[in-house]
Order: sequence, then C-alpha cells, then structure tokens
Amino acid sequence: MESIKKSMMLKLSALTFNFVLILTVLTSSTAAGNTIPKFFFKFEQNQPAQFSVLKVQAPNTWNGFEIIEFKFDGVDAKIVFPNKANKAKNWIWRTQFWGHEPQTDIALLNKGFHVVYVDVVDLYGNKVAVNRMNEFYIFLIKNFRLNKKTVLEGMSRGGLDAYNWASENTDKVFCIYADAPVCDIKSWPGGLGKGEGSKSDWQKCLQAYGLTEITALDFKDIPINNSIKLAKANIPLINVCGDADTVVPIDENTYKLAETYRAAGGEIELIVKKGVGHHPHSLQDPMPIVDFILKNTGN
Repeated sequence: MESIKKSMMLKLSALTFNFVLILTVLTSSTAAGNTIPKFFFKFEQNQPAQFSVLKVQAPNTWNGFEIIEFKFDGVDAKIVFPNKANKAKNWIWRTQFWGHEPQTDIALLNKGFHVVYVDVVDLYGNKVAVNRMNEFYIFLIKNFRLNKKTVLEGMSRGGLDAYNWASENTDKVFCIYADAPVCDIKSWPGGLGKGEGSKSDWQKCLQAYGLTEITALDFKDIPINNSIKLAKANIPLINVCGDADTVVPIDENTYKLAETYRAAGGEIELIVKKGVGHHPHSLQDPMPIVDFILKNTGN
C-alpha cells in the first residue's frame, strides 16, 4: 500500500446550531496510485442540535488503524477504519468499555470491518441511551455509508445497551456478541440476587429509569424479556461468560436470557469459561467469536 495522503478542511459557521462541516480524508490505496476517498461527510445548515457540538480531531491511529475521535451529542464518539473495508462495509458497535480486551475488534478490523463507539455511560440501556444510539446510527449510515445492519458488542453493563437497542431495532442487527453481559438490572447493579452489586451504580440506575427500590422489583424492560423480540427476528447471539462470576452471575443473567431466548425460538451460542470470574473478558484467541460474527454477516 502506498503512503497515505490526508487533507482536511473544516468550516464552522458562527450561527448557533447552523453550520457547515466538510471533512475529507483521501487515501492512496491502489498499486496504480489512484486516490480513493476514505470518508466524506457534510452537514448542511439547520441540523439537529447534537451536531452543533461536533468537534473532529485529525485522524490518529488505534492499534495500527486510523481512528477519528469527536464529540457527538456532547459525548465521546470514535470510528476506527480498516486498512481496506470489505465490500459489505460491515461494522461492529462496542457499547461500553472502549479499548478493553480489544482482540475481537482488532481481528475484525483485519477482516475489513469498521469499529464504532458512542458514550452511553451511566444510562444503563435506558431510553436516553437507546435514543442516542438511534441518532448515532443515522449519523453513521448517512455520512459513512456503512452497512445498514451492524454487529453489537456488549461487554458487562454494555449488554444492557446492546440488547435494549437491538430489541427496538431488530431490522438493523446482524448478530450480537455479549461478554459477561448484564441482562437484569436487579442482578447488577441492584445486587438483589447472589451477586455483589454496586450501591452507587444502583442509585444511578434507578434514577436513569425513574424507578424506586420498590418499582424496580417488577420492572420488565430488561434484556432477558426483550430478548423475545430478538428471537422472533431470528437474530443470532453469542455470549462469552465465566461460570465463577460474582459480579454479574451467569445464572442470573446469561443463563436466564438463554432460557427465554431459546423458548422463543432463538439461536444462542454460549462459551462458558470454567472457573473464571467477571474478568478477564473475551478469549485469548478470539477466533470462535470472530468466526461466529463472520458467519452471521455473510463473510
């Protein structure tokens, strides 16, 4: 691959919420020296308010791949580009814990996938998180022309975001990879079962959902229940968990979700790590996860 040439033009108007942004990054990527636009996006005037705070940094690198980092709706967002995108322009969406145990993300980048992230921390998969993810999805499809279906990656509490967004967007999801995922807020952060829980997160979670200690006991909008929608939409799932997890106990979360999902006709693959707790996440060799994703995206 020939040397990468980059050019960037950034123009912001002084009008509140009314601006024009043009960013172009050109990459020489063919033996013949043809210059191919790697990405191009433009916001016209009168865009929704969240775009008014967009600040784009020059492309940097993340594990050897180009990354752009910016503010979206006032929070951190990231897009990592493969050296050569696959024909389908596939992408994986990490919902929490950017950069932690990234071996699956890196392996998929090498297969031509993009990797994206928008911060939904301290929202615990609530409607605000789902709506932010909806807006980010529209932004990605419109401006980067990625595949209209994504792969969701929900690690730990990120399972709340991944499953809850997918249940409201079943037509936009190829499959879901969840790693020691929270599937019931009563288990974590509530700690109302045998898990450790988190008192501080529990209070933030209750506030995020507008619940009390009492009303939370009968709260139904959790991944275990929402997985029925995923099963009816034939969305394949893979969960990787340790059977000695005392933070997000497997029998209160993944096993309950798997039981509900299978009863509704869904297909879920479980990789259970014997004697392993909540950490480490993922697998030293991520290929079982990667192969699952490649199969279910038609690669």
